[in-house]
Amino acid sequence: MSSRAVTSPATAPADAGGRAAASARVGMFAPFDLLEQGPETARAFLAQVGKAGIDHVCCGDHVSFAGAGFDGLVQATALAMLHPTLPIYSGVYLLPLRHPVLVARQLADIGRLAPGRLIFGVGIGGEDRHEVAICGVDPATRGLRMDECLTIVRQLLTGKAVTFHGRFFDLDEAIIAPAPADAIPIIIGGRSDVAIRRAARLGDGWLGIWNSPRRFAAAVEMAAGEAARTGRPDPPDRHAMQVWCGLADSKEAARACLAPAMEAFYQLPFERFERYCPHGTADEVAEFLAPYAAAGCTEFNLIPQSPDHDQAIAGTAAVKRLLGPT
Repeated sequence: MSSRAVTSPATAPADAGGRAAASARVGMFAPFDLLEQGPETARAFLAQVGKAGIDHVCCGDHVSFAGAGFDGLVQATALAMLHPTLPIYSGVYLLPLRHPVLVARQLADIGRLAPGRLIFGVGIGGEDRHEVAICGVDPATRGLRMDECLTIVRQLLTGKAVTFHGRFFDLDEAIIAPAPADAIPIIIGGRSDVAIRRAARLGDGWLGIWNSPRRFAAAVEMAAGEAARTGRPDPPDRHAMQVWCGLADSKEAARACLAPAMEAFYQLPFERFERYCPHGTADEVAEFLAPYAAAGCTEFNLIPQSPDHDQAIAGTAAVKRLLGPT
């Protein structure tokens, strides 16, 4: 495996705003069944991830995706308790399916248990409309509910009393205390322009998936423009990409790991996703990701598929090194 860097401080590409692109943070999803393998196995996996220098570990969230699921904040709490320092990134938590006051309570509690270690990625979901409906939510209202949820959660996390009267939620003098001592970044996922503008107004960054570097650069510019239009004094700049990838000793071996995993998860042919899913050696995956970093991506959440966990961790760590020095 080569140790060459894709970028360096002297030659790093400019980002979408013409600035020198900083080194991106790189995290990875834990195996979807990691916590079911028992605490000792999970603890050993997370220790290996931390020792490899990977920036964070990610977890997903579903209530009932074709019947299956695992609550994202339950996972985040368990992972945080099994490693003393690794940040945990929820990617993404289906916020509109929950009541925002209860979510704010959970976030505040995680902030007490693992201060400064949660990155709260959220999205509206929708791959399985039945999942939304059985939570008592009209799928057509997910975006509007998300706007209200985000507004309420952000205000509650200040520790101040919140009064809010919207279409979906009515609150008078709601308080969640103690507020987290360290601010919890809220990263808003979604492919649409509406999601990008939502991130500009209510998030600390945008989380993309299934898009090109050109689209990513346009999203960064759109978010900056929307923040300026609304007069936001602290425009979001923590933009990220969620990336399924195959990491192995060859492109063929990596594809053989990646394709069946994605087809089993999405119940769609791999060819539908292939152009957005790098696979091969760490050098090849890092080369694919470098244009996104140049476009303004500050964080990558890899979903690595490899012959074994050791190779997934080593490959993710190598991609981090190849994208530039820390």
